[in-house]
Amino acid sequence: MPANTDPQSGPATAGWQPSGRGRQAVALAGFLALSLAAWALASVPIILHSGGWFAGSTKAPWMPPGWMFRSMWMLLYVGVAVAAWLVWRKGELTGSTLAGYLAQLVLNAAWPLAFFGLFPVFGSAALWAAFLVIAALAASLAFLTLRFGPVSPAAGLLMLPYLSWVVFSGSLNLYSAIHN
Repeated sequence: MPANTDPQSGPATAGWQPSGRGRQAVALAGFLALSLAAWALASVPIILHSGGWFAGSTKAPWMPPGWMFRSMWMLLYVGVAVAAWLVWRKGELTGSTLAGYLAQLVLNAAWPLAFFGLFPVFGSAALWAAFLVIAALAASLAFLTLRFGPVSPAAGLLMLPYLSWVVFSGSLNLYSAIHN
């Protein structure tokens, strides 16, 4: 058997090459798990308060039914996970792009806490705080769309429905802040 003369291979890299399908699958599962964790965390204040103060609040006339929110957020979280994975595969989910990705996860989990969870304590001030959070989320998504698109056009396109839904949700938040 010939000696291994490849300086790139060895015990530390055997079986886990950057292009290996196993590593790709594990990474995609990791991005999906992060999104699932953020979605689950964000769901707690919604579940706890959607039947309380929110049920009796003034809502925007363009407010869709509750089932649409659950369905859309689940799809959008999958989309952002796949988008991040596509950029990671090209070695470009680093620095400010990685920070933007992590920031949008935190902001997306923080928004329901501010909107649903803090309203019983702070009233309409919580709705204005939530609006600031969702505006920051929209800005982080615009940043990510601009960063992801040149690396992977598919990743950039996957971010657009997410950004659009957040802007739409921001309009609902603003209406609630003004009218409650």
